[in-house]
Amino acid sequence: MDLSLPLAFTVGLFSTLHCVGMCGGIMGALSYGLPGEVRQVPMRLALFLLSYNSGRIFSYALAGAAMGVLGGELLEWLGEGQGHRWLQWCAALIVVLIGLHIAGWLPRLAQVERIGVPLWRRVEPLGRSLMPVRTLPRAFVYGTVWGWLPCGLVYTMLLSSASRVGPVEGALYMLTYGLGTLPAVFAAGFIAGKLYAVARNPFFRKFVGVIIVIVGLVTLFFPELLDLQTQMAS
Repeated sequence: MDLSLPLAFTVGLFSTLHCVGMCGGIMGALSYGLPGEVRQVPMRLALFLLSYNSGRIFSYALAGAAMGVLGGELLEWLGEGQGHRWLQWCAALIVVLIGLHIAGWLPRLAQVERIGVPLWRRVEPLGRSLMPVRTLPRAFVYGTVWGWLPCGLVYTMLLSSASRVGPVEGALYMLTYGLGTLPAVFAAGFIAGKLYAVARNPFFRKFVGVIIVIVGLVTLFFPELLDLQTQMAS
């Protein structure tokens, strides 16, 4: 039974606090930057917010595909049986680290964001050139740029996606994670202020962080839940 995709969705869903803190402000600013005739019609506003987020999640999937290719190379180097096992263990450990970060017990995990700064410096001007956003296709393209914004949590999940082995599996893993983040980031376009209040609540942050840590520990100590394909080792 392969629970890796539900796991990715769960991490995305429970990373709401981080998403609201980092991307929620962007989503709120983008929604306020839309023409008045769009913001005043909830359905039209929702379509633009979905376009932004669809582009963002599309970029996650592209990055996941690249990491899946890398995972395939690592698997070939490590050996299919034990190599797949090691990659899955690393994926579960990364989930634990994400939980500790959200709870506030591992703030240095955010330093992973530095990896993407050089790339962001190259793509960020493209985002500026797309402003103001007045059409749905332009909102989607802007979202694809936004998806490369340096984010420690996304980068950490990308490292985890290398365990999926192959571009399709890697893309699907990050797509599922991105869908998990969608409710919070989408809602931030409508009610950013209220979500910020929840995100700043230290008790709620620790509660969510502990849940993610538990999920990671379960999959770490019961790796068969992540489809280790142990039959390949035999």
